[in-house]
Amino acid sequence: MNVEQRKHRTDRPDEAREPSEDTIAPQAPAPFTLRREWSLVTSLITIAVFTFFGPSWLADLTNHLWFALMLAWLFAVILLSAFAVVRHAEHLAMKLGEPGGTLVLTLAVTGIEVMMISAVMLSGKGNASLGRDAMFAVIMIALNGMVGFSLLLGGLRYHEQTYNLRGANAFLAVIVPLTVLGLVLPNFTVSSPGPTLSRLQAAFLALMSMALYGVFLAIQNSRHRDYFVVQRSGDATERAGRRGLVGDEWRSVAYHTLLLVVNLLPVVLLSKQIAAPINYAIHEMHAPAALGGLLVSVLVLSPESLGAARAALANQLQRSVNLLLGSVLASISLTIPAVLGIGFMTSRTIVLGLDAVDMTLLLLTLGVSTLTFASARTNVLQGAVHLLLFLAYLMLIFEK
Repeated sequence: MNVEQRKHRTDRPDEAREPSEDTIAPQAPAPFTLRREWSLVTSLITIAVFTFFGPSWLADLTNHLWFALMLAWLFAVILLSAFAVVRHAEHLAMKLGEPGGTLVLTLAVTGIEVMMISAVMLSGKGNASLGRDAMFAVIMIALNGMVGFSLLLGGLRYHEQTYNLRGANAFLAVIVPLTVLGLVLPNFTVSSPGPTLSRLQAAFLALMSMALYGVFLAIQNSRHRDYFVVQRSGDATERAGRRGLVGDEWRSVAYHTLLLVVNLLPVVLLSKQIAAPINYAIHEMHAPAALGGLLVSVLVLSPESLGAARAALANQLQRSVNLLLGSVLASISLTIPAVLGIGFMTSRTIVLGLDAVDMTLLLLTLGVSTLTFASARTNVLQGAVHLLLFLAYLMLIFEK
């Protein structure tokens, strides 16, 4: 082949090889600017304001307009911080790869949830059932709301989507027993009154939750890592989706780790402040007790849910499955020891057992999820079923 022929062949666009995800050159890191981290500045200003004026502002919430303003302000700022945490966790996820990447995101979000639950439970009158309500809300939002929404979006766009069936089954194999032991079994034990556990039962459940989660993490990140990834296909849409998930920033792991921790601090510090309006709404305004758990769960799951929906639209259903099922598993495994530990330290009664209506909805959700993830292909029908179960959960919060 002469020089002209080689040149002609190279110039042909139909034979030019499209660069793969691994060969895309990383962009040069952009300089740090306050404009890029404006949410952190907003959070720090809010912390300063509530440090000086919070005790007086939150002491009297009888004015409904003032109550709504305080709740909306704190809710919005904590949500901004949570989005910032998840944004940096997503960049770490892209650098670390799967499944370790989604694990970083999951643990960051679950950490926010556990800290908020602890702050609300330890403040004022507390809420003995907040941990139970938050765990139940996470299950309903993630397994019904966001799984349904992601499957529906992906099904409408791609008709069918695939994922690694063994990974989903591994998640459910741990989620189902922990959920039943933590939220159903306390209704039937006789060692303590009501839907509670004795100290021995509580200690055993807390240790077993952490032990099972530890074993799962070892399986996920070492022994059976291949369960939680899928083979990369040559589909152009999928490659474009992966590039879209990376975003326009390229930073070091140390940079994103530091900013993740710094953005996590406002969530921790403001959680105690938002506990006042949440407890006021439940105890003084006679709002449904489950509303507190729903607010906490919506707050911490919103950014992660957005990431799962984006992944489904990018034909990366495996990432959505890892995020959503991982959120449920981490929430149950870490919240149970946290709330039971608070009960031990404060000698408070911790209510874990669900009532008959919620228990029915929980068992139905677990059964439908098992059927959904019994096949390696998903479609819009499965998404619609999960979404309808989520709407039933929202209705039953206010009318049982």
